[in-house]
Amino acid sequence: MQIPVVDLKSLEKIVIQTRRDILRMVHKVNSGHPGGSLGCAEFMVTLFNSEMKRNKNFSMDGVDEDLFFLSNGHISPVFYSVLARCGYFDVNELNTFRLINSRLQGHPTTHEGLPGVRIASGSLGQGLSVAIGAALSKKLNNDNNLVYCLMGDGELQEGQNWEAIMYAASNKVDNIIATVDLNGQQIDGSTEDVLNLGNIKDKFNAFGWDVIECADGNNIIEIKDKLQSAKMSCYNRKPICILLKTVMGNGVDFMMHTHEWHGKAPNDEQLEIGLSQNEETLGDY
Repeated sequence: MQIPVVDLKSLEKIVIQTRRDILRMVHKVNSGHPGGSLGCAEFMVTLFNSEMKRNKNFSMDGVDEDLFFLSNGHISPVFYSVLARCGYFDVNELNTFRLINSRLQGHPTTHEGLPGVRIASGSLGQGLSVAIGAALSKKLNNDNNLVYCLMGDGELQEGQNWEAIMYAASNKVDNIIATVDLNGQQIDGSTEDVLNLGNIKDKFNAFGWDVIECADGNNIIEIKDKLQSAKMSCYNRKPICILLKTVMGNGVDFMMHTHEWHGKAPNDEQLEIGLSQNEETLGDY
């Protein structure tokens, strides 16, 4: 079990193809969440293809490897694309997104048995709690690998997060890296207008976490640097949080900087525009 070694140019190609996958999946069924998915494409591609230790064959036990938990499950299109492009399942299965009896439901679930999915994450605010439990299990099992969790910023309006944040620091869960996608948007508008989150860095610091800020969460080089810094900071008696500042809809110009594409699919014309801005690199499914 090793960390995959993928060069920058290859990562960029995967990101572009992932954007195409996201657009095509959501367009086909006229439903889904493209905005947040596009915004997290660089992070997810970099984590899975460059920074995370993962076994070739998926196991729910996840022994002797890093684990990843997606808490903001509505960005399932980017999750499914990255899993497929990493070889967890055939990329052609992306064509079944959100269809009846598909393993690729709108929000990931575990009972379909899709490789790579460790938690049902349709209900927001629960992923960090589960990830902390997994991190504690690794400590009990003397498994010196890490647990990653990705959350949305709007998701931090859920109270369960803060119970988990307090618990992790109090119990010195120092083998977890929780990343918050700071795109400033949620379903009904900006996070500032819906329920102002205030200074998230200060909040995590006050709860006893070490915080690493990634000012450009759509820049692969910066993402790699911050992930590596986070890994080096682990096992220091404090949990680690990465604040990842992203642009919702990144890579598709008309979807950027607005909450409107949180949960709206592109029509035929919009799909063609989006695809024209992201030319095929690895082959469409």
